[in-house]
Amino acid sequence: MAELTQKRQVILDTETTGISTADDHRIIEIGCVEMINRRLTGQTFHQYINPQRDIDAGAIEVHGITNEFLADKPLFTEIAEEFLSFIEGAELVIHNAPFDVGFINHELAKLDGETRRVETLSTVLDTLKMARDKHPGQKNNLDALCKRYDVNNANRELHGALLDAEILADVYLAMTGGQVSLTLMAKEDATPKKGDGQAEITQLKRESLMVLKANDDELAAHQDMLEKVNKASDGQCVWLAETNS
Repeated sequence: MAELTQKRQVILDTETTGISTADDHRIIEIGCVEMINRRLTGQTFHQYINPQRDIDAGAIEVHGITNEFLADKPLFTEIAEEFLSFIEGAELVIHNAPFDVGFINHELAKLDGETRRVETLSTVLDTLKMARDKHPGQKNNLDALCKRYDVNNANRELHGALLDAEILADVYLAMTGGQVSLTLMAKEDATPKKGDGQAEITQLKRESLMVLKANDDELAAHQDMLEKVNKASDGQCVWLAETNS
C-alpha cells in the first residue's frame, strides 16, 4: 500500500519594532506552530530577538515588548539557521503574509552571504486574503475572525507571536472547514523541538454515509404530492417544473 503523503504546514507570526522595513524596522519575536495533515503536532519555534534598534512607542502599545526586555536576547543572525530549518519545505500559513514575509526577507538580506529567502524555502498561504475572499466587506483581522468562527482568544490582551500563531491555527482550521482534531498528534518516536511534552489524542474517523434511494412507491407518492401542490398553486410548483424540464 502506498504511503499517504504528509502535508506539513507551519503557522507563523512575527512582532516587529514598527510597521515598515523601508524605515529599517526589525523583527523582535517569531512564533511558529507545526501542523501535519491538519493536526497540531506540538512542535513549535519561538524566539525573542534583539533588534539592535529602538521599538516605536506605537508598536509597544500593540505587543507590550520593550527595549529593556530584548536587551539580552540573541540577534537574528544567531537564530536564523534554526528558524529556517523549522520552516523549510512547509507551507507557511500567515495572516497578512506580505508583512511577515517582507520582514523575514529583510532580516535575511542583512546576513552576509545569505541568498535564501522565504519563497525559496516554503510556499505561503495568506489567511487574510482567504478571509477577504470568503467575507468581502467585513472585518477580517484575527480578533474578528475569532468571533466569527467562535475561536477562544480570551488570553489575548496583547499581541504575541506564538499566541497569535496558535490562535491562527484554530481560525485556519475552522475557516477551511471541519478540522479532524485540534489536540496534539501523539507519536511515540517524536521528540519535541521546543514544545513541552506529548499528549494523547483521539482521532475522529469519518464514517461512510449510507445512501438510501427511494423505491417506486415512494417516487409515485412524491410525484402525486407535487401534482397536488401544482394544482393548489395554479401551476406554480417549482419542483414539478424542474422535474419536467
